[in-house]
Parts: sequence; C-alpha cells; structure tokens
Amino acid sequence: MAREGAGLFAAFRVLGCFSGHVPHVLRYHGRHREFYLAVAVGRSVHTYNVKKLGIVAVSNTLPQDITCLAADRMLIFASYDSILHAFARNKEVVHTYEGHKARIHLLQPFGDHVISVDVDNVLIVWNIQSEEVYLQIDFDKATFAVSALLHPSTYLNKILLGSEQGTLQLWNIRSNKLLYLFPGWGLAVTTLEQAPAVDVVAVGLVSGHIIVHNIKYDETLMKFQQDWGPITAISFRTDGHPVMAAGSPVGHIAFWDLEEKKLMCQMQDAHSTALAGLTFVPGEPLLITNGADNALRVWIFDGPGGTGRVLRSRMGHSAPPTKVRYHGQNGKQILSAGQDGTLQSFSTVHEKFNKSLGRGSINKKKSKKKGLKLDTMALPPITSFASEVAHQSDWDGIVACHQGYITCTTWNYQKTSMGAHKLRPEEFSKLKPVDIHATAVDITSCGNFAVIGMSTGQVDVYNMQSGIHRGRYGKETAHEGAIRGLAVDGLNQLVITAGSEGLIKFWKFKTKDLVYSTELSSSPSGILLHRDSGILGIAFDDFTVGVLDIETRKIVRTFSGHHGQINDMTFSPDGRWLITSSMDCSIKTWDLPSGCLIDCFLVDSAAVSLTMSPTGDFLASAHVDNLGIYLWSNRSLYSLVSLRPLPADYEPSLVTPPSTCPMQDVEESGDEEPCDEMIEYVSPEQLGEQLVTLSLLPESRWKNLINLDIIKKKNKPREPPKVPKSAPFFIPTLPGLIPRYVPPEEENDRQSKVVNLGVLAQKSDFYIHLEEALSTNEYKAPLDLLKSLGPSNIELELRGLAPEGGGSMEVMLSFLRMIGMMLNKRYNFELAQAYLALFLKLHLKILSSEPKLLEELSKLSMQLEETWIHLQALFNQSLCVLTYMKSALL
Repeated sequence: MAREGAGLFAAFRVLGCFSGHVPHVLRYHGRHREFYLAVAVGRSVHTYNVKKLGIVAVSNTLPQDITCLAADRMLIFASYDSILHAFARNKEVVHTYEGHKARIHLLQPFGDHVISVDVDNVLIVWNIQSEEVYLQIDFDKATFAVSALLHPSTYLNKILLGSEQGTLQLWNIRSNKLLYLFPGWGLAVTTLEQAPAVDVVAVGLVSGHIIVHNIKYDETLMKFQQDWGPITAISFRTDGHPVMAAGSPVGHIAFWDLEEKKLMCQMQDAHSTALAGLTFVPGEPLLITNGADNALRVWIFDGPGGTGRVLRSRMGHSAPPTKVRYHGQNGKQILSAGQDGTLQSFSTVHEKFNKSLGRGSINKKKSKKKGLKLDTMALPPITSFASEVAHQSDWDGIVACHQGYITCTTWNYQKTSMGAHKLRPEEFSKLKPVDIHATAVDITSCGNFAVIGMSTGQVDVYNMQSGIHRGRYGKETAHEGAIRGLAVDGLNQLVITAGSEGLIKFWKFKTKDLVYSTELSSSPSGILLHRDSGILGIAFDDFTVGVLDIETRKIVRTFSGHHGQINDMTFSPDGRWLITSSMDCSIKTWDLPSGCLIDCFLVDSAAVSLTMSPTGDFLASAHVDNLGIYLWSNRSLYSLVSLRPLPADYEPSLVTPPSTCPMQDVEESGDEEPCDEMIEYVSPEQLGEQLVTLSLLPESRWKNLINLDIIKKKNKPREPPKVPKSAPFFIPTLPGLIPRYVPPEEENDRQSKVVNLGVLAQKSDFYIHLEEALSTNEYKAPLDLLKSLGPSNIELELRGLAPEGGGSMEVMLSFLRMIGMMLNKRYNFELAQAYLALFLKLHLKILSSEPKLLEELSKLSMQLEETWIHLQALFNQSLCVLTYMKSALL
C-alpha cells in the first residue's frame, strides 16, 4: 500500500471556491487600519482584504465543513457539528471548545467569552482563554427555540435572544437572570441586527417583515415587509445615509429609507441563490454580500437613486463544473463549463484574472430584459467545448454544444461573452427536432473551422469567422449511430470520427472523402487526439482504454483496470502519458512507451473531467458535486518520482483533495511505513572489473607530472622575492590541495631550537602506508593519499622512495606492486600511467641496477602491453565504423 502523497501527482490547490451558505464576517484591523472579510469555504476560512478583495490568508482545514462563523478583534470562531474552534492569525487553531451534544448553529463573541447555541436549544458561554464553560442554559424547545442571537450595543453583560415562537428574551449573562420577555409578533425570528442608534434593534421575521424596535421601552418604531420570503440578513448604512438593507432567500436585496419609512430601491438577482451574509462597511458606501452561489461581491453606492453597482467580485460556478480544458499554450487559464449554464475562465496565477463568459442564451437582448430568474431564453448547460487561441482576437475562438440541444454556440474569449454565431444544419433552421442534438465538437488548430457531430451520426464543418456551413462528411451521415467523439489533426489533413456503432473513420478534411474505416472491439464513449504526436486515445463502454496511432491506423496499446465508466482523458504535453478518470473514483496514469500503469490514486468523489497543462506542471480536475477545480502538481518536475510499473495487486490510496492554498508540509509520524519512492542511483567507482575505468580527477592533477621540471624552470622568478616590511601572521598549514591547519600539539613539541636529525629523517604518511602494504597487500590507503596530493607533492613523495632520499628498495617494490594492482583491477587507469612514468623518470638508474625491481618491472610491462592492445583494438574498431558511416553511400 503506497503512502499518500508518494505518487506522481500531489494536491496543490483548488480554484473557483469563494463562498458557501455560511454568512461572512467583517473585521477591522486597528494596526493595519483596514477591513478584512472572513468567509467559510468548505473546511477552511478564507480571509480577504476589502480594499482589493485579494486573499490574504487561508486557515488550516478542519475535519468537516464549517457550518457557523463569527469573529472578534483577535480570533475567528468556526464550528462544525458540535465542536467549536478558534483560529489565531487567520490560520491555526489555538482553542477547541467541546461540550455541545448537537450541531452548533449560532455564535456570538462577547468580550472575554464566546456564546454558542446548538440545535437542541443549549446555550453555552465559554471562557475563551481557559476553554471552560462559564455558563450553560437549557431552553425548552416547545416554548422558546433559540433562532437568533445578538448583544445589544452598550448593554453590559446582556444578550438578546430571538425564538422560533416569535418571543424575545433579554438575559444578563453574568448574573444568569432573565431580565425581560418581549411578547414578539407571533412569527418566528430569523435575524437580529443592531441599528446605529442605541436601544434600537432590527428584527427579521419568517414572514418577510422587518420590525425596527426600541428594546428599552419595548416600542415598535417602524415596520416594513418584503414579498420574497423570510429575512436572511439585515444591515444598516453608517456613512450618513439612513438606509437599511435586507436580504432574501431568492437573492434579491431591498433598501429601505428609514427617514421616509418607505422602500427606496431594490437590487434583484444580486445573487442567484439565497443571500447568506450582507454587511455595510462602517463609515463607507460599500456593501459586502455573499451567497451559496459561490459568489462574493462588494457593491458601491455612488450613483443616483440609491442603487448599488458591483465594485469588486469573486465568483465561481454555482453548480458543479462538467468539463474543464486548458486554454492556450501558456498553461495559465482553464476554461470551465458548469451545470449552472455558465462558461468561466479561471487563472492559475491569480484570482483577479478570472473571467466569466456568462450564460448561453437563445436571444441575448430578450434575456437581458427578463432578468436571471425568469429567463426562458437560457440555453441548457454546455456538455462539450473546444477552444483555440490562433485567431481569438479576430473572431470567436470557442465552440460549444449544449445538453440535448441541436444548436452549437460560439464564444469570444477576448470579449468574455457569447459569440455571434449559432451553428446548426440548414435543414433544421425552421424545424426544432426534439430528439436530435449536437454531441461532439472540435476546432481546427488554425482557429478557422469548427467540426460538429450530431446524435444522428452526421458531421458538419462550419467557418468560425462567418458561421457559414462548409460541408458534410459522408453522403448524409458519417456514422449509423450517434457521434461519440471527433478530432481534427494538427495540419487540417484528417478528421477522425467515432460512432456509437463501434466504428472509427478517417476522412480527408478538405475533400470530405472517406480514407479509412476500422471496427473497434467495443462501442467508444469518447476520443481524444494528441495533435503533436498523432496519438488518439479511445475510451470504450467496457471501461477499457485504447491508443491508436493515426499514421499506421492501428491500435498500439490497450489498457484495462478501471471498474466504472471512463469520464475523461488527457495527455501529457510530450504525449508519453495518458491520464484517465473514471466513475470508480480513480485517476490513473498510463505510460504509453512501456504500456504500463505508473500511477493511480483515489479521490472522494469521481473526477468528471481532466485536463493537463500544456507546460506539464499541473493536472486540473473537476469532480462530482464539487464547485471547485482541483490542481494537482506534477511531482516529477521537481522531485525524484518512481515511474516503475505498478504491481498487479497494487491498492491505490485515497488522497485528500487540495485546499485553497498550497498544501503545508505536515510532519509525518516516525512509525509510518517507508515510502515506495525511487532511491537515487549512485554510480559505483567501477561498473565492471573487465572494463578499463578512469579516475574522476581533473587533468591538472596528473597530466603534467612528467614535465614538472620544465614547468618549474619556466615559473622560476627573475629576481628573488622581497621580504615585506612587517610580515603578517599566518596560521601554519599542512601540505596538500585541501588546506588543513597544523594542530596546536605539534607546535608545542618544538620547544628546543637545536636541530634534531630524527625530525629531518621523518617518514611521510605515504611512505608508512607503502611499508604496511608489503605485509597486508592492501594498496587502497596509499593510493587514496596520493590522489589527494597536488603534482609537486606527488613528485616529492616519489623522490623520497629512493635510498638517497631516505627511502628503501622494499618501499620502491611496494610502489611498483601498487601500480600492478591498479592495472590488474583496471581502475584509475590514467593515474597508473602518469605515476609510473614519473617514477621511471626519477629512479631509472636505481631500477636498472636492482634485479628484484627489474623483475617487477618486466611483469608490469607485460600487463601494460596486454591492456593497451585490447584498448587499441576497441579504438580501431570504433574508428573504422565511424569512417564508414561518414564516407559510405548509405
């Protein structure tokens, strides 16, 4: 079982997640003098600055989705189920409060305390620092089910509670006393909000009424009503305009003038779903809203009539994306089509570059008049699309087909809107058949033509610039069954179509002639062409994957291993890997050259679409019931990853999906199994004993050993060196290429100034090692020592081996045996030659007069000759082949 995170892809971050159904929280940072916005997204809290709506922090993830959020000056409180956590620095959990038995649904920070209410009607006041329960109050659900919570401004130690029965209670938390019971209005309270005036509170009811009430005298000051259902949020402007805003479950916002006591204006479809949170920024004409439609918006009120316009926004898909594709070759934009009917572009660099191309519509002008909710002209969601950047600044560069719809639409990336043309066959221009729809689209690499396949089996070509129909493949239909996939090659030579009857056909792009047809083993569910390499991936209905080479038109690879419908495929930029996702919740990477599965991991929910970056750095995936687009980083680009085939019994591990920010490195416990990653290969000193191996020393250490005397003569100074006036102090060092300091003990030994002849005749380390080697026959130590010395020191050591230099015949014999060992083992080959040459040059007279040394030399001579003849034969053979390759007419 492989450990999580040890595979080819590592969770990086998620794109397009901005808001959930939990109301946001606005905080003021005194030192920064700036407002910050905290929003719960899934299991983490995102913090944005209001100034630019840029994300400044993402908290660590909690075990489950956050259901309630609140904040005070220092901490952010977030709860899931019955557990409450406190985040410090917008990031790490510093406090955990456990004591509730049911899900927490209301939170209120309260000085040194925080109040939480669960759905079982238990109110607990916690001491923030000690995490202890300060007070617990149990309410009877039948008589007072707490539904709203507020600390009225200037009311010391007091909280106001609203109930589903409609009554309100004012409690003193310190003395644990019920101070006052408000009879209410007989309708459930949904929200309580403090007005800018002291003692005044706005009460939102389930009927859509808003009561502005004075709690000091229990008097209703004014009453308003909305027609859109319960009040979800209330906020007051504090920049000099007496305006109150109220949110609704359908996404509309109403603005009430408190002086005139009437409706001032309304903003319909501020969000496409229920309004979760609504907050005016204190002292500024800015309103912040968030909703379950995955949108976060800042509205500014600077126009006439009191209505607002969107100043800044962050929005993703409000329904899960169904298809994602990288747009262009720089790997910075991902186009995504969602079940909400929109086409959006997400930037992998920064959220400010995100774009929404809007919803598809039959008639844009009529749709604009009708508004979002009543739009009968809206097109169904996009099922498939293709994009090309070649001519996107001149005309539309995206073509898309819609669910169960016969007409294909074009889209313009530059204008971020739906394009000018509706592409459909001419015979259906007046008739609207119910059972015929477009199933597959592709766009040529030049951006001039769109090829569209239908459920009837016909394939048409259209011009992208003019929208004119340019022809059809086959007499009437290209296939007998529905078109399951189509692709155009990189040079507009071939069109490849796959039909549900199990045939793949190759057509001439220009002449529309059928070139070749082949029957597949099973019905294809989709195809994908890698244009650069001419490799076609085919997903079959029997959960297998085939790879077809369009040059030879043969299936060259077949992969089986998925246990569910194959949803999507993508190729790596170099065409080596095919990555597939299936309904069995697995994502598998197949290596095409070796035909093996090299990576596999499981995700919580099945990936419905996959796309790999043209630069190869990320894999992007969209999942069932998930609003975000998940980015997985390709670990092979920055670390060593094993690309060995996975064993047949390999069990993939479940990988945690990425959060909004890049994953933090979590310290892993030491008792975990070792990761099955490839260990870095370290080349041995010698690959094989029969091979001649050279040392890795630079040439300067051995090449000029024989010419040292000439070099010394050349480098001799013309005049003697002048002694400096005050010689600086130098720490004495030992001879050698690597500078090493003389240990202090050695200096302490030299107390007498009388020259000691024993010191002069001291044996060197090299000499001692050679002496030892005579008995042990181990020559590694003297050789390593010699390799660490520079050319001058080597000459000095070799001179000292002769009797007149303080050496002996035995040590000279030992040196020759060391050279013999090097030639025998065939390693450090060039060093053996250089050392032997210098040795012969220095001691030729002694060597010729000593029979023992002569005998050793004759052995060495034979060894050298054998090795050299063998090498010469190999060199000659290679040179011969090279000469032939250069000159022969092949």
